[in-house]
Amino acid sequence: MARSQETEAHAPASPPQQQAPGTLGVGMVGYAFMGAAHSQGWRTAGHVFDLPLRPALAAICGRDRAAVDAAAARHGWAAAETDWRALIARDDVQLIDICTPGDSHAEIAIAALAAGKHVLCEKPLANTVAEAEAMVRAAEAAAARGGRAIVGFNYRKVPAIAYARRLIAEGRLGPLRHVRATYLQDWLVDPASPLTWRLKREHAGSGALGDLGAHIVDLAQYLSGELLTGVSAVSETFVRERPLLSGASAGLSGGAGTVERGEVTVDDAAIFTGRLASGALASFEATRMAAGRKNALRLEINGELGSLAFDLERLNELSFHDHTEPAATAGFRRILVTEPDHPYLEAWWPPGHGLGYEHTFVHQARDVVRTIADGAPAVPSFADGLQVQRVLAAVEESAAKNSVHTPVPSPS
Repeated sequence: MARSQETEAHAPASPPQQQAPGTLGVGMVGYAFMGAAHSQGWRTAGHVFDLPLRPALAAICGRDRAAVDAAAARHGWAAAETDWRALIARDDVQLIDICTPGDSHAEIAIAALAAGKHVLCEKPLANTVAEAEAMVRAAEAAAARGGRAIVGFNYRKVPAIAYARRLIAEGRLGPLRHVRATYLQDWLVDPASPLTWRLKREHAGSGALGDLGAHIVDLAQYLSGELLTGVSAVSETFVRERPLLSGASAGLSGGAGTVERGEVTVDDAAIFTGRLASGALASFEATRMAAGRKNALRLEINGELGSLAFDLERLNELSFHDHTEPAATAGFRRILVTEPDHPYLEAWWPPGHGLGYEHTFVHQARDVVRTIADGAPAVPSFADGLQVQRVLAAVEESAAKNSVHTPVPSPS
């Protein structure tokens, strides 16, 4: 979804209806990878959790009439639009869910908040710090009127990660010493992979840094309860030209049907170190060039009293080491995070029956609905998204200056 999206000539969309009491009408912009995942979340949450409002899939929006009609039918949306402005204007939509490339996030979110809609926006929040700051100002103005603006860091919703946060907050690790975070994928290893929008700075803002690094920066700060104060970074674009895309992209990639090539204007990989406010050290690696790694997000947090480790490829498990136990019997132990008193698990299956990637979006939908119904503070907030954006900007600045240590501006 490009920044400019005017209405195309088509048969008129279904006329908007006033949403029934007790429901939350959702309008979603975008219908590809993230659109499908968010649709799954909205469609399922009310069938699993006891919610104060029932999510209603009111309308989905995309530029291509045939494609968005097909997406609406496939994912259960009641109507389709080809102009996000028309989506915002619908009376049956109370929340706008933004699943587009980053270059359109600020424009859509600010307009939706000004129109009195709640907003859920995919990460990273924006392509620049300035855009993210404008979005935070709009969110603060909307909050004074009861509006809520939430950023979609879905990995916070993995039960094992949410449980790790609980253990750290309870002091089970003691003062933190190290945070290690890596996010490795391999879908760009082949130089013949096509030039999708994710490889163009004007659409994506950055490459692996924003796509993957945003997640691990957020998780490092979420789990530790601290902010990064400075970073030192290197980055690289290993394949600087790629074949132009033939047809629409599917998932992360697409087909290369031409010999004509275009310039890659984002990073393929970024590695950086950082320091948390307490003085704890952190290291990060984000790459889409790690052959054999499909979606390998890994975290380890070391403290004075113990350690925690998580691997997304084993997302129902958490490794925990209690360093206060006798050395003769101490060691990492596997916690199967499927018990009813673990986060989000009260509504799912009997213990031992694991969940998957798609459930993070169901949990996200649950939390968004409850936040709106209860009038609770937005979490993760647009301010959280801005903080991550500031870290990403500092990483880019450091990498451009031969890894010089670069402070992350503190929230004002």
